[in-house]
Amino acid sequence: MNKFLKLVLASAVLSLLSCSQTPSITAQQVQSHADRLARWQLEHMGDFEYVRTFRDHTAQPDGWVQAAFYIGLNRWNDTGGEGRYLSALQQKAEANRWQLGPLYWHADDQAIAQLYLALIDSADSQALAPTQTKFDDILAYGADNSLEFIRDDTGQSEGTCQRRWCWSDALFMAPPAWAAMSRISGDEQYLNYALTEFWATTNYLFDPTYHLYYRDSRFFDRASEHDNKVFWSRGNGWVFAGLPLLLEQLPDNHPERPKLIAHYRKMAYAFGALQTAEGLWAPSLLDNDYDPLPETSGSSFVVFGLAWGVNRGLLPAADFNDVIVSGWQAIDKRLTQEGWLGWVQQVGYAPDKVHADDTQLYGSGAYLLAASEMLDYDAGKASAK
Repeated sequence: MNKFLKLVLASAVLSLLSCSQTPSITAQQVQSHADRLARWQLEHMGDFEYVRTFRDHTAQPDGWVQAAFYIGLNRWNDTGGEGRYLSALQQKAEANRWQLGPLYWHADDQAIAQLYLALIDSADSQALAPTQTKFDDILAYGADNSLEFIRDDTGQSEGTCQRRWCWSDALFMAPPAWAAMSRISGDEQYLNYALTEFWATTNYLFDPTYHLYYRDSRFFDRASEHDNKVFWSRGNGWVFAGLPLLLEQLPDNHPERPKLIAHYRKMAYAFGALQTAEGLWAPSLLDNDYDPLPETSGSSFVVFGLAWGVNRGLLPAADFNDVIVSGWQAIDKRLTQEGWLGWVQQVGYAPDKVHADDTQLYGSGAYLLAASEMLDYDAGKASAK
């Protein structure tokens, strides 16, 4: 039995990962660092020369890269930001005319709807209409294609399956927006669609032994250079961060909530077993002993998801305090004095090399999500839960 499986089987006693003396994290420090990052990123939204690759994707105002940043910024605005960033968020939505990306049926181009739906209420039909109209069109289209990732020769997308959520990243981009549409409109068909497609993707991509997602079907039989299965840190981070965002949109008594929480817990313990000695998560999760590069985007999503669970009593603090604290501190070390986050793996679909000066908007968004939970995270108080 390999090391990983032993750790997973021992998940019930993961408290061994905790230590009795964890370094303190002050709300003041979290506040100042997150504000530093938010200010720097907003000041650098007009020129992306500092991004090493995929600058065209980064510049797309309604695309997933910018959406991920604004999702994080919106949450920080509601917590530590104390409303200071509301005008920037509103200006973004208005500049986009509340529109989804051009491939509105593609999950990546739906992610920006999470910002729109967070800013409007049910009375604001003019702002709601663009997203609702396109979601209605998707419902009417009724895609039932295979989830197998096959190259799309039409050039409309990477894979022919992407009219559905056939890659792990999609479970961050789309389901929270669909669930929010149900909450705002009062129409359950949007949430029903989100849950049906979420479980279809999960049944297809989730490994029942490792409790992690393959990025897409191309990775089912792929091995890393160390002969391990390939589970991408950020690909799994997208899912793990998306689960809290989805759960927050569900009614408290929704029948799917217990099943989603049980699924979330399985992932939490898998991440707890795979943290590197430094406190981060390697780009290829099972290669954490061989190639533990300090990658901060996937790691930030993981810290957000874990801290969210402990803060709400869904995860036992005794099992996760040290994982969360050491994870946050390792990420925070990569925030520069200027305010940009380093060691962010660039746009991709698999584990890759990372450079110290690599940064990206989704890394900033992930950091702000984590900061929003770390702001009130107190290891001593959480231990009493």
